[in-house]
Amino acid sequence: MKKTLDVLGQVCPFPLVEAKEIIEEISSGDELVIQFDCTQATESLPRWAAEAGHTVTNFEQTGEATWTITVQKK
Repeated sequence: MKKTLDVLGQVCPFPLVEAKEIIEEISSGDELVIQFDCTQATESLPRWAAEAGHTVTNFEQTGEATWTITVQKK
């Protein structure tokens, strides 16, 4: 299952805070797709995923200042 979290327009640390909340609600193996435009989150989201033991299955820049990252829950 995939769940999408759209945090475009939100400043850090809110994309990370919301991602942590949502990842707790999904099942192991499910994916959380996070769409964001906070530059700091390009570092904080992958770091959090790695430290928490989740897998980043996709991370790409989708626009001039927008990104998407897909995190698979451990």
